[in-house]
Amino acid sequence: MGTEPSAGHLEILRVLGRSENADSVVDQILVSVGTAIVEARLRPGDDLNSVELARTFRSSRTPVREALLTLEREGLVEIAAHRRPRVRRLSLDEVREIYELRATLYALVSQRIVENATESDLNRLRDIQRQQEQAATAGDVDRYFWLNVGFRNNEASIAGNTTVSRVLDSLGVRILQLRHLSLSAPDRLASSVIDHRRLLHAYEERDADLAAALSRSILRRGLAAIEHSGWTGRP
Repeated sequence: MGTEPSAGHLEILRVLGRSENADSVVDQILVSVGTAIVEARLRPGDDLNSVELARTFRSSRTPVREALLTLEREGLVEIAAHRRPRVRRLSLDEVREIYELRATLYALVSQRIVENATESDLNRLRDIQRQQEQAATAGDVDRYFWLNVGFRNNEASIAGNTTVSRVLDSLGVRILQLRHLSLSAPDRLASSVIDHRRLLHAYEERDADLAAALSRSILRRGLAAIEHSGWTGRP
């Protein structure tokens, strides 16, 4: 029996619009390289050796090129003539623009959750929050991160605005990279747990204005963590 796909595996396939059952060599490379970039095992500016990737996945270089071109379209990889592909560097200005957009959209999501959420919906968020708190206590950044991604995805689903969901998904894998970075800063897991506990309470109290304000605040904290990390987008 095969190994159960990880949350990161499934999320990367989801945002790329590929089947969660996909198991082609291209998909394997996409998930492997994409997850390594998101979880900072590959960092901005790092080279991606096509020959080594082909050897690792026992393939020709064709599926490697296809996977890297897909990641280039997602804004995670840059491919220049006569140079090795490498992990793309986002400028801090681009990061700020992305977070400004996400703060606006998630404020709307939170308002819609207050209006639409059933008790079953809230129980789903409570369950993820409990798992997040366990991961934070264990200091497991990667597990906390992927649980947090699941929390946000469930929020978007509960909100029921398909257009907003599509725009959020259009930010693709590159936003996962930034979100992981923001949660990797010292003491960020503890503060994130508190922020999401407050947000859940606002949902339970059906306070749309407070929920929207808390969502914007959570995104601002995430951006501040990236700014304080020394991210410059340059070598």
